[in-house]
Amino acid sequence: MSLARLAARVHYSKGHLSLVERGLRPPARDLARLCDTELRADGALAALAAGPSGPVPGGLGDREAEVWLMRLSADGPSWFQPVSRRQAVAVGAASLAGLGIGHAGPAAADNPTLPGLYRSMLAQYRQLGQAVAPGLVLPVLIAQTHTLRELASHAGPRTRPDLLRLASRYAEYVGWLVQETGNDESALWWTRYAAAGGDQELTAYGLVRHALVTLYRDDARSTIDLARRAQAGRVSPRVLGLAAQREAQGHALAGDHDACMRCIDRARDLLAAASREQETPVLGTTNVADPAEMGRGWCLYELGRPKAAAEILDAQLARVPPDAVRTRTRFGMRRALAVAASGEIDRACEQTRELLGGAATVASATIATDLRKLARTLSRHPTSPSVRELAPELGTALRNSSP
Repeated sequence: MSLARLAARVHYSKGHLSLVERGLRPPARDLARLCDTELRADGALAALAAGPSGPVPGGLGDREAEVWLMRLSADGPSWFQPVSRRQAVAVGAASLAGLGIGHAGPAAADNPTLPGLYRSMLAQYRQLGQAVAPGLVLPVLIAQTHTLRELASHAGPRTRPDLLRLASRYAEYVGWLVQETGNDESALWWTRYAAAGGDQELTAYGLVRHALVTLYRDDARSTIDLARRAQAGRVSPRVLGLAAQREAQGHALAGDHDACMRCIDRARDLLAAASREQETPVLGTTNVADPAEMGRGWCLYELGRPKAAAEILDAQLARVPPDAVRTRTRFGMRRALAVAASGEIDRACEQTRELLGGAATVASATIATDLRKLARTLSRHPTSPSVRELAPELGTALRNSSP
């Protein structure tokens, strides 16, 4: 195949491919996957350009930072800081006692209506988290997590299990929002905290969440390993399905099409079974109608099949509720990436412009990752009028999205 023909298929310039072919420029991972597909290399080229495969630093092994301190300021920024238990006892206990936090009487704590009220509030907080930046929701979620733990400590056997389970679900959602701020280590701390009560569902789901961190670090091996560990226990079809989907994303990152599609098929069956026996609050997204099919679109982009990915993502995005801004922007950015990689630059620019407002509103580190990839893809087409017109807005969005 000539360089000109290959360039037309992968939508990179002939000059760039010439530099790669002669060893004067290393191939980007995306280019390797596109070439792998066009040249039918069955994952060999994608594997050569795979990302890092070592362990994630600063992950769940750090047992010293067991406590978070939170400060809410009326006239300045709020902050959260992990400290050791020894430090918390030294500097935090007196402050907490002075504020009178954590004094729930047994009668109040054993109110049977409390679990239902807190379950309803969590659904509302999740809806709010779709429309605003994480930092605006985190303070109240952390406070509610603390309140639930304190209520559970005073409640009787009739109410305590439900309150502890809800506290863990609140903490898990805090972990997701903290990851959206770009702080992976703190996100993993909260994920571990959520599973500290011994809930097998959350322990397994914590591995799925950990695998999302490694996925965004382009670490295929760790993503696959963590997702497989999540599928080893006796947990619900919902968690097993989400773990299978995450494993599929890991295989896609590694360029293994067949393994990826097998996992997607397994995820589809498990998630379909879960929908028939779903309990609340639901783990994972509630705004994607068909998580397995959305995952397939996500994976096909990673596998160097951007046109097929764009078609699937387009169909699935039409089913996402309009008020789910975070979800629509996250998967919309992935769709724009696939459209741009397919060579439809004008359409990709149009879609990107529609997403920039949402990206600024929800301030997501994971969305910012795809935004930077999209900017690099569009930069390969400097003569495009659409790209030149979008450049100022895109530049501003990139500067504002930096963690």
